Amino acid sequence: MVYSQLSELCHRDLEAQHLAREEALKLARLLTRHAAQAIRAIHRGEPQVADEELKEAQALLEKIKSTLTSFPDLYFSGYTQDAIKEYVEARLTQSLIEERTLPMPEELGVETATYLRGLGETPGELRRRCLDILRKGYSDEAERLLTHMDEIYALLVTMDYPDAITNGLRRQTDMLRGIIERTRADLTLSLREDSLKKAIRELEQKLPDQKT
Repeated sequence: MVYSQLSELCHRDLEAQHLAREEALKLARLLTRHAAQAIRAIHRGEPQVADEELKEAQALLEKIKSTLTSFPDLYFSGYTQDAIKEYVEARLTQSLIEERTLPMPEELGVETATYLRGLGETPGELRRRCLDILRKGYSDEAERLLTHMDEIYALLVTMDYPDAITNGLRRQTDMLRGIIERTRADLTLSLREDSLKKAIRELEQKLPDQKT
């Protein structure tokens, strides 16, 4: 009789956990998809589409939280927090590119470590934006985004805590340095090219017309 009760209890608890996990996996995939679509819209210059995608993503985040209220181990698992990190990246990318106020972790309703990992992903999107800008020539806008990249790195490099707390933030931060330096080199090259073109135009205007 005791074993029968124990079996029923275990099945009930594990089945509830299993169902919650399956639902969380589905929601996490949807959250990741909406975050990616939001970033795509941001780069395409479609702010309204990005807002709609992020609204859907936010609703999914809240649903994940409610689904996993009784299962904190599932909420803090890798696949769940990775999906939330993608949402954070999309929100922060939007804020930085569109010059909005940067939302804090509490405002987004996410854990600090996950927020920082999302922040650590944004320089990659800012670099992408810079390259799009530089195709048309040097711009102060690209310089502004590079400044944000520098500020993000300066912040993350101070988060010297064990990986058990930050979930690999240190390695992510180390990779950022290369991204930023490549972007700085691209901006420097573009600025020099623009300066050279300007100098050539000014010289052409000063030279007398050559008549054949």
